[in-house]
Amino acid sequence: MGGTRLVRMLGAHLRTWRPYTIWYPGLVGLAGATLAAGPHTHARLLAAWFVPTAIWTAAHYLGDYLDRDLDAISKPQRPIPSGRMRPTTALACGAFLAAAAWIAALAVNWRTILLLAVGVGGALAYNGLFKARGIWGNLVRGALTGAAFAFGTMMAVPYPPAELLPFVVVFWSHDAASNLVGTLRDVAGDREGGYATFAVRRGLRTAGRTAAALYGLAVATAAAGLLAVPRDRAAYLLVVLLAAVAGCGAFRLVLAPGRNLTPRMALRAHEVLVAERLILADALLVPGLGLPTALGVLVPLLLLTIGIQRAMRSGHEFAPEDRAQPAH
Repeated sequence: MGGTRLVRMLGAHLRTWRPYTIWYPGLVGLAGATLAAGPHTHARLLAAWFVPTAIWTAAHYLGDYLDRDLDAISKPQRPIPSGRMRPTTALACGAFLAAAAWIAALAVNWRTILLLAVGVGGALAYNGLFKARGIWGNLVRGALTGAAFAFGTMMAVPYPPAELLPFVVVFWSHDAASNLVGTLRDVAGDREGGYATFAVRRGLRTAGRTAAALYGLAVATAAAGLLAVPRDRAAYLLVVLLAAVAGCGAFRLVLAPGRNLTPRMALRAHEVLVAERLILADALLVPGLGLPTALGVLVPLLLLTIGIQRAMRSGHEFAPEDRAQPAH
């Protein structure tokens, strides 16, 4: 009996982590650290990876805590509304991870305190306020990943280098686009719960086109960032183009003419973007670590992400009765 309870508890935490997303923020932070021309000690690189990952995971706990009433309507299978995790447990875990991130970051560079406040405060503001306020929610969500890149640079140098700031735009616009695509499958539940997301306000087609425009800005800025890359420019551009090809595949699903976008199609498009953004972030590892090392980091993380999404994603996003229905 006790063993069963423990398995249920661990499973609830695992689902809250969304392990198919957990590799990305650390990769973004690591990219910032390796691009900045500063000391690249193991401790600094570890902090560049750990702090964004911890804040990202804290945001999942705190977001599930704040969204528990909405999830009870549209996603009752999730840990809190299903009763597998207490709301206070989610709140405590989120606070603990945020505190651990602050301690690790300030031990390396106390100047990161503002970015840490943006990261934690922005995550709370997104779920508590901006998520229900149209495009502002998506832009705020994207800004958190841009801040993760800037933070990563500050694990190597005191302040974010001016020449690397365009990459903040890359991750801001990319994750605003990805977040917007992620809302397309939830329109019915968001509308019922009173969440006026951009897709609820403007419709699926307009939201999809807006996401595509934001994604295009991310890719164009990443390509222009070639000028700020100190070495291995051809390899960097090649990896960016690989990411763009995958991203176009996702938006082909979102913007396919002549058919309605179903929740399952929207989820599939977002799954592609969740994998694709690892490729985009990994492109920024190429100048600092070299192409072989960057690929050595990317390949296992990409395989893990794809495999975990297949195993867990549908169960996290759709109730059992919805999963039993055939895809249209």
